[in-house]
Amino acid sequence: MSKYEYIDSQKSEPANLNSVVRMCRWLGVSTSGFYHWATRPQSATASRRQGLTARIEHFFEESEGTYGYRRIHADLAAEQTECSPELVRQIMRHQGLVACQPRPFRVTTEADAEAAAGMPDLVQRDFTADRPGVKFVGDITYIHTWQGFVYLATVIDCYSKKVVGWSIADHMRTELVADALKNAAATTRIEPDAIWHSDRGSVYTSAGFRALVAGLGMRSSMGRTGVCWDNSMAESFFSALKTERVYRTVYATKSQARSDVICYIEGFYNSRRRHSALGYRRPNEVHYGYQQPALAA
Repeated sequence: MSKYEYIDSQKSEPANLNSVVRMCRWLGVSTSGFYHWATRPQSATASRRQGLTARIEHFFEESEGTYGYRRIHADLAAEQTECSPELVRQIMRHQGLVACQPRPFRVTTEADAEAAAGMPDLVQRDFTADRPGVKFVGDITYIHTWQGFVYLATVIDCYSKKVVGWSIADHMRTELVADALKNAAATTRIEPDAIWHSDRGSVYTSAGFRALVAGLGMRSSMGRTGVCWDNSMAESFFSALKTERVYRTVYATKSQARSDVICYIEGFYNSRRRHSALGYRRPNEVHYGYQQPALAA
């Protein structure tokens, strides 16, 4: 009950007036002072904070509880609502709005050291690019359902951080990663000599997959086994996927998991989720907003 509702209830029930008098006496304030405080209009600062709180709660709910104060501040800035990141953090803390947290990294790669021998690391932990289509990373993860595991393979463009290709299956054979790369080739431009970077998993070192990479005019690159930083961009996406969606959902069927993961990738991550490495812009916004530099006359 607000102070205005309370004072109205007191006025409508005179018999309860003594309780106000007693409380004022206990607090050492005058009754008239209390009524003056209760009836004065809300300050401009309090009104602005109330409106800001409503917007913060809106963006938090819109992100399904995945946004921290920095991304919510970016949303507020995009709609030209002026405030500091620290104020957003204070309000979120006061309202109990806590974004979901990631779990520890675990190594799951089944490496084929012999097949990967001599494979260079052309990325060297530099996951940036000056334009789309020149550097890609990929990896595999598993998702638990009541019917067993499903496996997700992804292809990410280093320029925009957009998931440009993906494949989901109930197996972890070479076809899984091959289908993801074929999906990327069908939906985005791959420039000649573009880099394809992955870990040293057996599916990536297989002859069939390496032939596909070469057939697309790409150069193969691999990080070290069990060193997550060598393929951190791919690992970062999986961390976001699992923290923001998979760990918060129970999948009864493989079909349900597949639909939900696709919804996350295309309906949220690529199109709506603000990425810190992109200056809190969205992957689709950066990917399709790239402007080819004009050639000098």
